[in-house]
Amino acid sequence: MVETKGHAVVQAYILIQTEVGKAAAVAAEIAGSAGVVSAEDVTGPYDVIVRAEAENVDLLGKMVVANIQNVEGITRTLTCPVVHL
Repeated sequence: MVETKGHAVVQAYILIQTEVGKAAAVAAEIAGSAGVVSAEDVTGPYDVIVRAEAENVDLLGKMVVANIQNVEGITRTLTCPVVHL
């Protein structure tokens, strides 16, 4: 967890696979979602990588399920919480 403006936040990278030709539209739609720090379309095994943050792991999970996985064109997501070792 990272302290931001006096309260702790959980940060994560969300790796997204999309339908062919949908990466740019998916990234653009997700970029406007609450909790999303950045959303970039990329090349490789994933089509979009999102950096997100929430106040706790439960809220992060709810954001992924309710806001991100419901975006048209997404076929799979993988959420990778950031850890500080």
